[in-house]
Amino acid sequence: MANPVGEDNWLAYVDEESRHANDLEARVKVVELFKNAVSSEPGSLKIWLAYCEWFWSLFTDCQSSEAGWPEEEQQLGRDLFSFDAALSLWSDGYEAIKYRINDSHEFWNRWVSIELEQLARTRTPVGVKRISHLFRDRLQVPHSTWDNTSQMYSSFLSTYNNAAYETEFKEVTASAQEAKAAYEAREPYELKLNKASKLGDQEAYKTIMKEYLDWEMSQVKKARNPVLAVLLCLGLFSRVLSGVFAFNEDVWSDAAIYLYSVQHQARTSQVQLPIPNILDFHQRATSHCPWSGPLWSRYILSAEEAGWSFHNVESIKHAATNTKALDKNGMSGVLDMYTAWCGFLKRTAMNPNAPEDAADVAEVGLLAALEDVDLWGRRVYKDAYRGDPNYRLQRILIQYLTEVKGEIDEARSHWDRMASQPLLADSYDFWLNYYLWEMVVYSSRPKARSPTPATPVGGTKITRVPGLATSVLQRAIARPTLDWPERVMEVYLQHCNDYERPETLHQALDMVYKARQEVAKRRERENAEAAAAYAAQVQAQQDAAPDSTAENVMTQGSPSGSKRKRESTPGDASQGVNKRVKSVEVDGVDNAANEQKLKRDRENTSVMVTNIPADATQTAIRKYFREYGHINNLDICREADGQSTSALIEFRSTEDVQSALLRDQKYFGQNQISVKPGTGLTLFVSNYPPTADEAYIRNLFKDCGEVFSVRFPSLKFNTHRRFCYVSFRDQESAHKATQLDGKTIEGKYKLQAKYSDPTHKKDREGAVAEGREVRVKNVDYSANEDDLRDVFSKYGKVSTVRIVRNLSGKNLGIAYIVFETKDDAEKALQLDKTKFKSQILLVDLSKETNFKPVATNRSDRASASPAPSGDVDVAMTDRHGESHNGGQKPTPKEIQERTMAIMNVPDTVNDARIRAILEERGFRIVKFILRPDHQGAIIEFVDAATAGYAALELEGYEIVPGRKLRTGTVNELFKQSSEKREDKIVTGKGKASNQKGGAKEATFMPPPQNVRRPGFGQGRPKRGLGFVAAKNDSKGNHKTTEMNGTGSSVKPKSNADFKAMFLTSGNGSDSGNKEGHTGSINNQVNGAGQG
Repeated sequence: MANPVGEDNWLAYVDEESRHANDLEARVKVVELFKNAVSSEPGSLKIWLAYCEWFWSLFTDCQSSEAGWPEEEQQLGRDLFSFDAALSLWSDGYEAIKYRINDSHEFWNRWVSIELEQLARTRTPVGVKRISHLFRDRLQVPHSTWDNTSQMYSSFLSTYNNAAYETEFKEVTASAQEAKAAYEAREPYELKLNKASKLGDQEAYKTIMKEYLDWEMSQVKKARNPVLAVLLCLGLFSRVLSGVFAFNEDVWSDAAIYLYSVQHQARTSQVQLPIPNILDFHQRATSHCPWSGPLWSRYILSAEEAGWSFHNVESIKHAATNTKALDKNGMSGVLDMYTAWCGFLKRTAMNPNAPEDAADVAEVGLLAALEDVDLWGRRVYKDAYRGDPNYRLQRILIQYLTEVKGEIDEARSHWDRMASQPLLADSYDFWLNYYLWEMVVYSSRPKARSPTPATPVGGTKITRVPGLATSVLQRAIARPTLDWPERVMEVYLQHCNDYERPETLHQALDMVYKARQEVAKRRERENAEAAAAYAAQVQAQQDAAPDSTAENVMTQGSPSGSKRKRESTPGDASQGVNKRVKSVEVDGVDNAANEQKLKRDRENTSVMVTNIPADATQTAIRKYFREYGHINNLDICREADGQSTSALIEFRSTEDVQSALLRDQKYFGQNQISVKPGTGLTLFVSNYPPTADEAYIRNLFKDCGEVFSVRFPSLKFNTHRRFCYVSFRDQESAHKATQLDGKTIEGKYKLQAKYSDPTHKKDREGAVAEGREVRVKNVDYSANEDDLRDVFSKYGKVSTVRIVRNLSGKNLGIAYIVFETKDDAEKALQLDKTKFKSQILLVDLSKETNFKPVATNRSDRASASPAPSGDVDVAMTDRHGESHNGGQKPTPKEIQERTMAIMNVPDTVNDARIRAILEERGFRIVKFILRPDHQGAIIEFVDAATAGYAALELEGYEIVPGRKLRTGTVNELFKQSSEKREDKIVTGKGKASNQKGGAKEATFMPPPQNVRRPGFGQGRPKRGLGFVAAKNDSKGNHKTTEMNGTGSSVKPKSNADFKAMFLTSGNGSDSGNKEGHTGSINNQVNGAGQG
């Protein structure tokens, strides 16, 4: 039997089984499934309501022959599905969900309606008393529809107990004051949640819910009634753990910590607090988040505290190792779980009441755990695995050998074995722990006692010294790659001063003196390497800007062509939403390897499914096709008649499609669906106007037939993309659309509309792709184009010479020279490292790159998406059409005041579309920088007043359906992460996708750098767990920084600040900050910052 996880999965599974329950045995099986479902999701209102409705339907069906049951099954059904059992089940369900204050009324209203129907037929005093009790209890529970419940009770009393109406109602109202006050305290959060839910803003909903949870967890110490506070908090956790945060490890951990704190408070206070079964909770937590090592470790620890037997605790460990998700985030989860298991083994062996074989069992278990973890790590990371940098399992084993077995030499051999591993041998922390262990062993050994101690020869008394501990520190200092040798030297000198003989102390002083000299040289070398790496990074960023070329072409006034360009999509869902871009890809070195990457073949891996029930959700459709492989994308569309839904499902492989086609003419609920291949439905469309959105594309092809879906690519790694995939309802419509291929749009764009086929990608053209362009760096600042042409024309015929200049026309020391042939360009490489005027030239071939994460526009430039109008740069002008040299440059403070950021921009929206929005509203801009990696853009306007107008106008603007813009500062923009896509699932026997939504065939990770202890004032990146890797290129960040000594840190401006500047700008007053910070903004606006 399947074992679903999560509310929706259980409902889908039980619903599918109930549809085929045509006899009594099958119906009983469905009841058992519901029992398992409410055990797995005890706080799920949807499951409880479905369970009770199903049981009630069985009760009503077996009462007569109208449902078509055989007479024998009717008789058995009356015994199994009795009236008392049905009402008892409703009562159990209500008790499980009664403190879900936002929606528990849905369950209670249905239950009480059944009770009232029965009472209307019987009108017994017992029934009146029972329902009156239900109302009284309900009105003392906080819930969102308290007034409605009160009105229902009033009507009930008027009908069945009018004589006691006033007394009863007055008493109930008085006793319900606490419940009403409790809901009023929580109502602001509930209103915010309802608003976010209606707007469809899932991220806002999650943010508010987390704030709500934090507030609710703090109420147990503040509330007058801690019991009610705990019940309401548990009700809120039931909502989120069966709903929006069902698979959120952090929220499960928060709930575990809260339950433990309540349990501890109950033990230390006189108040009896309601506490659910902790072990059942941890079982559910680990089933929802099986990749979470911390949750598994809490489960093991809780089982140990509860006094579970060794075999029961061992079963938890086996359940953790049997899950295929424990190494989903690397070895961290594996090590967390095994650390808890080994800690349990050690404590069991050290327990004086443990059985005789506990020590032997612990030793076998500890050694087996070490071996299992090592094999696991090598399976995940191959030869790059170097073990746990915190050596947690080894420390537990050493403590066991030292304190339980007394095998000091065996324990020391484990220390020495670890000291031979570079990962640990380069860690000062490892050596200090080794040293402390030796000192503990030294101090625990009793001194030799003699009634008549002998006097040694020469009259000198022999002293006892910790020589083994001293040798540990000496071995550490001898490591030339130790991460923090200074700390070890301090401990070594102090140790020798406290314990060693004079001659040993003398040797220590000499050794430390020499070691410090070597460390000083090493630090100088490291600083020089870091400075060189930073300079190389800055140079690479500067070189990348001139290399940027537009991907699409125009037909009038610029070189054009009809070729179709296809490329892999770094931000595509099939590649993983958080896939890192390697430095070799940024430099364009690995293009050949990139060509070998598997392309998404939408034409041959999609199916069109029609006649799906109109109310079917994406989850239900995915579950229906769960046995047929990995779903890359799912688009659904409600039919115009509202009677059914269609879906275009893209699988990962053609084999998955062949399996899915087996569902053709099968039943989805009550509908017989049609599953046909999606071949010939999807077109690759490009070279449309840069400002085109989905509505424009649909209108473009409206005469061809019905457009089913339009999908734009992510611009997160290449803002110059301008293409989309258009899927049609039928092949005839798609064929008509291909007839528009080559059509001229708006007089200058030659449309490309071809069937989607990754094998039809053409080779790139142009000087860079053909190897005819060379890049020259370190050009003398006084040189001009003619000087370079004279020098390089000696090696071949030069087509163009381009020197990179800034806005003021200053030579930046970089030039690009295009030859007529590739051979001529290669000959020109002889000029590499030759002197030209006062500089040594650096000459190499220009390399292509698709990594263009930033699109920059100025007021005199078109979008980054259209192709350039020629190979030669156009002289830059300022926003008034004048040279920057001709007027006074704005101050950094002025730039800051007129610059703002817009956020929540989808990473499929290009710079041209946003700029069109600004121009439609008459906003004049100086500079525009699109940052899809932060879901936004930076805009510099002509003045602060315009910035203020724009902030007010753009706040809340719906740029695409369901996505509203937010305005703020540049600092706020850089706090936003890139957009995450979670539109893919792995089903059937396919490998599970990683936590962040990307599907990966292997979990191998490149090893990180060797560990280095940061010096004071230096920040270093965190390292990975359990493996070592080659050095990574340093990466820029988006923090606010000061450049060239300009600017000082101030508080970022809010929308209110923009509004104040706008209102006061007409009077010439300065409403901005007196000391404006210019780091981030000035860097971005003047091109010296990001990308």
